[in-house]
Amino acid sequence: MDVFFGQGRFASDDTVEVDGRTLRFRKAVIATGARAVHPPVPGLVEAGFLTNETVFSLTERPPRLAVFGAGPLGCELAQAFRRLGSEVTIIERHGQFLTREDADAAKILSESFRRDGVRILLNTDVKNVEKTPSGKALHTATEGREEAIAVDEILVGAGRAPNVEDLGLEIVGVQFDNRAGVHVDDRLRTTNPRIYAAGDICLKYKFTHTADASARIVIQNALFWGRKKFSALTIPWCTYADPEIAHVGLYERDAAEQGIEVTTFQVPMEEVDRAVADGETEGFVKIHVRKGTDKIVGATIVARHAGEMISEISLAMVAGVGLGTIAGVIHPYPTQAEAIKRAADAYSRTRLTPFWKSAFAKLMAWRR
Repeated sequence: MDVFFGQGRFASDDTVEVDGRTLRFRKAVIATGARAVHPPVPGLVEAGFLTNETVFSLTERPPRLAVFGAGPLGCELAQAFRRLGSEVTIIERHGQFLTREDADAAKILSESFRRDGVRILLNTDVKNVEKTPSGKALHTATEGREEAIAVDEILVGAGRAPNVEDLGLEIVGVQFDNRAGVHVDDRLRTTNPRIYAAGDICLKYKFTHTADASARIVIQNALFWGRKKFSALTIPWCTYADPEIAHVGLYERDAAEQGIEVTTFQVPMEEVDRAVADGETEGFVKIHVRKGTDKIVGATIVARHAGEMISEISLAMVAGVGLGTIAGVIHPYPTQAEAIKRAADAYSRTRLTPFWKSAFAKLMAWRR
């Protein structure tokens, strides 16, 4: 592999220029990633702010920190800085944390933040920011109520924008836009069949593991005449707060929009012995199956180790293993993953006919 350092851009249908050098290609991959963006709040740029790309360069703990946005990044770092001792205010324009997640999952995390002492401002807009002799002042409006908040640092978690500028994409007929990035088909091929894209430059969900998965698809399709499809992937994700929130597949609202009837099995972590022993009873395991079957279509886990637990369900979905099969799998006792087994057992109980339910009830009553 030859590596060339410098700004690269397409120069013709089969060449890329890198700092004056011309490289020819038969196939090319665009993998320029994305960058942090900031909202157009007056005075924010002048006052200065941190992003996920700069916050880890801090050498001192900010005494007072404001976090713009209660998405995964904002939530993870707001809680982390609070536990390091900063006074933290998290500001969100919408009415809940993690707007992509179910409200019951987001509520648990919100309550955890309140116990930690994080100040939470929902339904709040930042009108402007100004520098002050002692730091920075945020002027906010919460449902009509205005307030000035004094802080030392501002962390912005407002999403990411694809790096599509100055790549010469127009020259090679690659369609793109500044919001969604490079347009690709299901095999991650751009509108130029010789050019592919992978990672944050073209994906809706900008996670490290989805970028890795997309790169594997591109390698197979571009170099080995593969026909792998991105839509065939089952992609889990996790917000690494305390407790963690992990998800895979469809939410119940997604299933409803697609006309898929589901049955939901939910087990609170407070009913799981290991979670009780660990003092980690916040959260639940929620699994959706296609109604009338044991086929898993989605799941959400809220737990201290949700990111680890979601992989069992992801594997089951990829392998076509239903809740009925999981019910027959022995899970070590005591473990927190037993919550998944309990959800599977709940499914198994639904398979009993009224006759057998009545018979078992009479048998248990007779034994007592």
